[in-house]
Amino acid sequence: MSNKVKVVICGKDFTLQTAESSNYVFGLARTLESRITEITDANSSASPFTAAIMVGLATLDDLNKANAKLDSIRDQSKEYVDEAGKTRLERDAAMQQVEALKSRIAELERELREKDSK
Repeated sequence: MSNKVKVVICGKDFTLQTAESSNYVFGLARTLESRITEITDANSSASPFTAAIMVGLATLDDLNKANAKLDSIRDQSKEYVDEAGKTRLERDAAMQQVEALKSRIAELERELREKDSK
């Protein structure tokens, strides 16, 4: 489903075609305008356009860093899953050995009882 959402950023109207809710888009527009205003207030020579470019670059930097962290987390998760699978196999093998040893103990105890009864 697609919505047309009209937002005002730095006094300019923008109509956006989006699948997102209008409240979400309004929130984005408010955040963008707030960041632009922070830059223009801090630097009187910065135009809204220049501030928008700076916000865009900072946002892309944040996105790239977040994606790198996400990739790292995915890699780490895969390592954990692989390690868990390996550990599960080792546990299963150990359980088989325990069962084999229990059977051997029971067999030896039977043999011992047989010898003692003779």
